[in-house]
Amino acid sequence: MNKYFCYLFSAIISITISAKSTSAQITKQPVDYVNPYVGNISHLLVPTYPTVHLPNSMLRFYPERENYTSNTVNGLPLVITSHRGSSAFNLSPFQGDVREIKNTIRYGYDNEIIKPYYYEVDLDDFGINAKFAPSHQSGIYEINFSKSQASSYLILNTRDGELSTNENTVSGFQRLSNNTKVFIYLETDLKPVEAGSYQNSSIDNQKKAVSGRNAFLVLKYAGNTQRVKARYGISFISVEQAKKNLQREIKDYNLANVAELGKNIWNTTLGKIAIKGSDENAKTIFYTSLYRTYERMINLSEDGKYFSAFDGKIHNDNGTPFFTDDWIWDTYRATHPLRVIIEPKMESNMINSYLRMAQQMDDHWMPTFPEVTGDSRRMNSNHGVATIIDAYNKGLRSFNLEEAYQYCKAGITEKTLAPWSAKKAGVLDQFFKDHGYFPALPAGEKETAPEVHGFEKRQPIAVTLGTVYDEWCLGNIAQQLGKTEEARHFLDKSLTYRTVFNPETKFFHPKDASGKFIEPLDYRFSGGLGARETYDENNGWLYRWDVLHNVDDLVKMIGGKGVFVEELEKMYNTPLGKSRFDFYSQLPDHTGNVGQFSMGNEPAMHIPYLYNYAGQPWRTQKRVRSLLSQWFRNDLMGIPGDEDGGGLTSFVVFSQIGFYPITPGLPMYVIGSPTFENVKIDIGNGKKFEVACKNYAPENKYIQSAKLNGKVWNKSWFTHEELMKGGSLELIMGKRPNKQWAADDAATPPSFKMPGK
Repeated sequence: MNKYFCYLFSAIISITISAKSTSAQITKQPVDYVNPYVGNISHLLVPTYPTVHLPNSMLRFYPERENYTSNTVNGLPLVITSHRGSSAFNLSPFQGDVREIKNTIRYGYDNEIIKPYYYEVDLDDFGINAKFAPSHQSGIYEINFSKSQASSYLILNTRDGELSTNENTVSGFQRLSNNTKVFIYLETDLKPVEAGSYQNSSIDNQKKAVSGRNAFLVLKYAGNTQRVKARYGISFISVEQAKKNLQREIKDYNLANVAELGKNIWNTTLGKIAIKGSDENAKTIFYTSLYRTYERMINLSEDGKYFSAFDGKIHNDNGTPFFTDDWIWDTYRATHPLRVIIEPKMESNMINSYLRMAQQMDDHWMPTFPEVTGDSRRMNSNHGVATIIDAYNKGLRSFNLEEAYQYCKAGITEKTLAPWSAKKAGVLDQFFKDHGYFPALPAGEKETAPEVHGFEKRQPIAVTLGTVYDEWCLGNIAQQLGKTEEARHFLDKSLTYRTVFNPETKFFHPKDASGKFIEPLDYRFSGGLGARETYDENNGWLYRWDVLHNVDDLVKMIGGKGVFVEELEKMYNTPLGKSRFDFYSQLPDHTGNVGQFSMGNEPAMHIPYLYNYAGQPWRTQKRVRSLLSQWFRNDLMGIPGDEDGGGLTSFVVFSQIGFYPITPGLPMYVIGSPTFENVKIDIGNGKKFEVACKNYAPENKYIQSAKLNGKVWNKSWFTHEELMKGGSLELIMGKRPNKQWAADDAATPPSFKMPGK
């Protein structure tokens, strides 16, 4: 070998070793994969927001702008009090002519960095750099000013409340709805040379307190001030408690330490699911999705106390933290079931929080959309009952099932089923009790039922299908409590989805009060805006499959396994039927389309897994993988619809692991197609459940054979009990389907069975 080739060979070896060494040195931790920008540009409605926070914590933060394309940000936020909400207070740094000060400044911005535990941005119009790090109930800013000779200012704003200043502190509150207030206590590391209200284009150093809408104070610092640090605590109890929260969590002005602590907390949290595989993009999608599921619910307990908007009082939590801010119509399907596995204590605390809310409200109805300001009663159905029975049937026992039953029963039988309403049951509810379905209003007939929301309409099929599932859940709770007659009553009622099934078209079809199917009806387009007069947010094609508790019966009703698969495929093959402009102007939630299927809305999430019930799990494997690659991507439009704080991304987490909780309340999981070579789920008590793929490659999406804890496994599902034992699901994967695996009748997942049958 000549000297040239010796040298070249030596160089190649050296570069290879160096590359391997560098790779080893920059091994990513789970939080390093999180990309908060995923989905920050919406397909139609609401984007995701790049939220900076600690898991399920009271203090949440994101830049105040419409979406990623916004040219400016509106001040710097201090606390977002409601998912999708705006900041309760604003901090606006300023350098310039004091006469140009405003209550909140809109900034052009650049060089933004967002991580779950850290934020940084250049407010380049003013030459200001801002850094931020969160704790659970407090946060810290570092503001760097570039104009050394100009005076530096901090402007503190409340949208509707009071603020006062004393030396280097600002404190006060903002009013929210329903007699709820959020309080703040803020202090800076430097004492301002002037501080007070803003009057006649100058600071009034004598007036230290302001109140009202967009009330604000100005703190002025010396002209040579290069940096100001501000740390603050928030509270829903009092200013004094906000100060305690700050002093407990952030004891100095070291922002880097706060960020590092936050990073460690996120790594511990996300690390409860460890993944291995060669697809780095898939890892980003996975951990970003998992991070999204920790945005809600939030823990409102502060030193053992919490404010409840459900009765307007401060309570002792007696050692059980109080959680709120949950849109359960979105989260009962997969977000809560995910927590049952990896955060069982937190999930139990959340269920106990639901019981407290119901106890504190006058009517004692189980909430549906509990927020910081109380229950907003949005959407349709009362799916808190699903979360209760799902947790109970999966072994969570630290809540009072009898109490939960009474609250759930009251919410379903005493409150109106009419969407977006908190009124008592009326004539339509009595009709549902008597006839088993929620009646539709014939075209052109004027609405007279006072409980019906003028914009949201009756949503008759969505209400019927959602409520009969809730009644199945309620019947199961009654059965667990030994209430045999009540169990039989509600379980019988859970079968009345059959009353609105059209045997000719094989669709769920709205009926009027006389028992006639509404005609004419187009399953794609009828029902007005959002199909609210017939379905809700989605059309008849999507609600065709919404019988979560009895898929086996649905298969039979549609015509048996072969026809069932044909009709599923027809849904994916049926075009929109209108221009995209026309279709989405009517159905803006029905996004992420593959034909008439909508990946962008939660009622669709179980549908790709339905092939398992028809003996063709290979189609589920194909469909789940294609949907993940089409609609959940590592980019700014990588979420197909309104994500709703874990509502959609919990589907991604489960699907990438390789199974899905298709029926909350049945303690089992339907198998899909894992994305990774290996997944280890920490299930507590030192045990892990592993999903291991042999013959792994990103393109090998089809299961050839399986073993569950060493046993040959020819079923397309497994039980929660098997998962919680620890052990492994071992899958041999291939590029092309094994259509025989889990194809026989004995392999299909279980559905509802009436007791005694």
